[in-house]
Amino acid sequence: MSSARLSIVIPCFNETGTLHRSVARVLESDTSGLEKELVIIDDGSTHGSRAMIEELASENSSIKALFHEANKGKGAAIRTGFAAATGDIVLIQDADLEYNPADYPKLLAPILDGRADVVYGSRFRGGEEGRVFFFWHSVANRGLTLLSNMFTNLTLSDMETGYKVMSKEVLDKLVLCENRFGIEPEITARIAGLKPQPAVYEVGISYSGRTYAEGKKIGWKDGITAVYCILRYNLFR
Repeated sequence: MSSARLSIVIPCFNETGTLHRSVARVLESDTSGLEKELVIIDDGSTHGSRAMIEELASENSSIKALFHEANKGKGAAIRTGFAAATGDIVLIQDADLEYNPADYPKLLAPILDGRADVVYGSRFRGGEEGRVFFFWHSVANRGLTLLSNMFTNLTLSDMETGYKVMSKEVLDKLVLCENRFGIEPEITARIAGLKPQPAVYEVGISYSGRTYAEGKKIGWKDGITAVYCILRYNLFR
């Protein structure tokens, strides 16, 4: 698949402090010979991210810039990015530097060598560098993953991870609805419900979680929504 293309979908909302560095890291990343397509979606930013994205796209032909006129949520931005992605493999990359593009080779390897159709990057698999982050966030993430696994019959350690990679063939079978952070359990439920079920792998990744002062956006209400989405999309596929 050396001549194939990787679409990197980057949802963005008010990330002026990290966007340039994040895009630079993505452009510099090792994608095992795959051509890069960056699909950056500005989700109604009010702090200058749109102008940054327009500038980046004007400077690099591999960047596709898309814009929501009003804020709709991470899920809506991801769905817009998925619809515009043309690559053979599609990867979600947050614009906030919590996830490191240096992990791309590990994320891509199981798909490139034919073992996997979908790869999740886990913050909870051992052996990787990671910034210590909020205890109760960790408890909530593990609890939501456990609940999701009970319905999907998967053995994921980090369902809520921002690093989800899949073949375009799998992506084209997913009908996604969620506009906010509920997109994470929805994607997992939709993948688990496919027949035949895709081969799902998980690899350990590095993680540098942000504090709320640094711009973290997810909150306890999103945890409640995640429970609802786990039930909705697993019980009523």
